[in-house]
Amino acid sequence: MGCKNCKIKPVIELTNNNIKLCKNCFLKYFERKAFKTISKYNLIEDNDIIGIAASGGKDSFAVLYLLNKLANKKKDIKIKVIAIDEGIKDYRNLDHLKNYCRENNLELHIYSFEDEFGMTLDKIKNKISLKPCSACGVLRRFLLNSKSKELNLNKIATGHNLDDEAQNVLMNLFRGNLERSARLGPITGIKRDKGFIPRIKPLYFLTEKEVAAYVFIKKFPVDFCECPNSSGSYRSEVRKIINDFEEKQKGTKHSIINSFVEELPMLKEKFKDSEIKSCEKCGEPCSSNICKACELIEDIKSKPLNKMS
Repeated sequence: MGCKNCKIKPVIELTNNNIKLCKNCFLKYFERKAFKTISKYNLIEDNDIIGIAASGGKDSFAVLYLLNKLANKKKDIKIKVIAIDEGIKDYRNLDHLKNYCRENNLELHIYSFEDEFGMTLDKIKNKISLKPCSACGVLRRFLLNSKSKELNLNKIATGHNLDDEAQNVLMNLFRGNLERSARLGPITGIKRDKGFIPRIKPLYFLTEKEVAAYVFIKKFPVDFCECPNSSGSYRSEVRKIINDFEEKQKGTKHSIINSFVEELPMLKEKFKDSEIKSCEKCGEPCSSNICKACELIEDIKSKPLNKMS
């Protein structure tokens, strides 16, 4: 059976409705859906200066391409690219990203764990009891927010796709953390705070499979490899649960997100009075007196480095 629209040989079948699309129709579908998300949820407004959190992976490359395409048409918005080099051996390679930004005249800013915290993630993980993914997430979020303010950005675009967000919803549900879920959505945060730069997610309603197909068809210079630290993480276990359900019940991921988006306004209303404090050490917004990043950095500094690391 051919493409739903033009009967040409399909390249993908959409999991939520079993619709098959050819290459050209799929590319149009993908971009239309991303731009519809931007429009419907007001992710981008006039005079925005948007930082694109780019890792060099498939999701952030897709967002980078789409927002650069939008910025070329809509001259009243500006984009800058932010990359965080965690220091993971044989994994984080930013050469393709550097080349792409240079070829497209995009302003790229790279920050590393080693420069900012004194050591790479490969060394940090040998000094802490936390899972590497947890430590990495805390420090990445800290750098993205603090450096975005230094660059005078008012939003950060991330490559979170529908799979990522379905995992986030279930992880918070399993942990009983509804307040954290209230901060999720196509644009993050319960209420605006000058210390926190909102994250926007143009790929929010697009699956990981769709993003991978889009990047492959567009021939972006992306290495399709998984972080060596992700195995055995809490997220990887939740991902497996959702993927198993999706295999048996097509559309499970879409159902999780569609239901969550309906409930999100009620969650935001419930936690609208949540207090946002400023970290006593760094000044970054947090829920307690000391932010998680400062606690982690202090923990790292207090322990001797393993000679084997």
